[in-house]
Amino acid sequence: MGAAGRDFHNFNTCFRDNSDYKVVAFTAAQIPDIDDRKYPSELAGDLYPEGIPVYSEDKLTDLIKEHKVDECVFSYSDIAYNKVMNLAALVNAAGADFKLLGMSSTMLNSVKPVIATGAVRTGGGKSEASRRITSILKTLGIKTVAIRHPMPYGNLVKQAVQRFATIEDMEKHECTIEEMEEYEPHVIRDTVIYSGIDYEAILREAEKEDCDVILWDGGNNDFPFIRPDLMITMADPQRAGHEHNYYPGETTLRIADAVVINKIESADLKDLQLVRKNVAESAPGATVIDACSPTFVDNPEMIKDKQVLVIEEGPTVTHGEVKYGYGSITALKHGASGLVDPRPYAVGKIKETYEQYPDLGPVLPSMGYSPQQIKDLEATIENTQCDLVVIATPLDINRIIKINKPSVKVNYEMQEIGKPDLTDVVQDFLKKKKIIY
Repeated sequence: MGAAGRDFHNFNTCFRDNSDYKVVAFTAAQIPDIDDRKYPSELAGDLYPEGIPVYSEDKLTDLIKEHKVDECVFSYSDIAYNKVMNLAALVNAAGADFKLLGMSSTMLNSVKPVIATGAVRTGGGKSEASRRITSILKTLGIKTVAIRHPMPYGNLVKQAVQRFATIEDMEKHECTIEEMEEYEPHVIRDTVIYSGIDYEAILREAEKEDCDVILWDGGNNDFPFIRPDLMITMADPQRAGHEHNYYPGETTLRIADAVVINKIESADLKDLQLVRKNVAESAPGATVIDACSPTFVDNPEMIKDKQVLVIEEGPTVTHGEVKYGYGSITALKHGASGLVDPRPYAVGKIKETYEQYPDLGPVLPSMGYSPQQIKDLEATIENTQCDLVVIATPLDINRIIKINKPSVKVNYEMQEIGKPDLTDVVQDFLKKKKIIY
C-alpha cells in the first residue's frame, strides 16, 4: 500500500528476491494518476517476469479477497494515526494482517558518512534545512552529494536511477513540477542530487562521486532509506501536537540527533511550548535548535492593496494540511487587500484536487504531477480574477507555465536563532568522523 516511493523501496529491500512471498499488487494513494500501471519486470526482478500491477487504494478490500491476501504492508507517509488505524481495521476485517516495516528491514548502509534530514510533517522546512546544511558543508570545504526521497511519477524503468547536475538533466528526465521544486535548489547550488526507485543502485552510484559526505534529503516526513550517522528532524509549531499524531513523523522525531523547531517567528507561544514539551519527551537526547524561515520578495510594493492569488507548494498545502504557507503570510505582511479564493475558477485536475482536499485554504496548490495537471494549473491561473499572482513555490513556475498576469516571486531560507545552531551540530559530527579536526 503506497504512493510511488516508500512502497517501491520496501518491495525492493524486503520482497523483490524473497521467494517466501508472492506480491500480488501495489495500491496507490495520495498522489494523483499513479495507479492503473505496473511496477515493471525490469525492476521487479526474476520472480515477477510480468511485473506487478498497481491499483487505486479504493480497490484494497476487493484485492485482498480476490487474491486471498495474507499481508498488507502499509508503505506511505504523512498520515494521521487514526487514518492508519482505519486502514488497519479495513485490512483486518477483510481477513489480512496489517504490517509496518521498520528501519532494520529497509535501511541501506553506506560506506560514506550520511547526514539525513527529515520532518514531523510535510512542509516543515526540511528542504530549507537541507540547503542550509549543504551550504555549511561547502563553507567547511566538505564535498557533498545529495540523495532525495523518491518521486517516481513517470516511466519507472527510466527513473530507476536518476542523476541531476544541471537544469538540462531535469529536462532530460522529464521532471514534474514537484520534482523540479526539490532538485533545482540543489542543482543551482552546484550540488549533484540523485533520486529514482532502486535506492541500492542509487546509493552505490552516489558513493562513486567525489564526495566526503552524503546528504539524505528526506521527504513527506518519512524516515530515511539510508542509515544516517546524523539525523536532523524538523518540527513545526504551526501544527503543534502533530509530532505525536502522524505516521511516521513521530518515528522521525524519535530517531533525531538534532531537532530544529522551525517557523518560530509565526508561531503561537502556547503551540511553541507544546512542541518543546513533545520534543523533550520523544527525543530527550537530541540537540534542540530554534529557527525561522523569513521570506524575501522582489518588488514587494506590488503587493500592497492588491487582490492576490497565492500559489503555494502543492504537497505542503494538500496532504501537509498547511492552510496558509509562505506565500499567504508574505502577501498579508506586505499589505495585500485580500487573498482570492481560486476554487470557483479551478478546472480539470486542479478542481479534483480541491474536491480531494476540501479543507484547503484560499490558495492554489502548485500541482504538476502530469502534463494535464500543468495545463489545468495554467488555465486555473488564467481564469482567476485577481490583480497579482504571488508565487511561493521553490521553483519559479513562470519557467514552466505561462502566467498572463503580473506576478512576484517569494523566496525563503531557513535561519537559525541563537545557539546551538546547525553549524555547531555539523562541525561536531565531522570532528567525530575525523573528517575535520
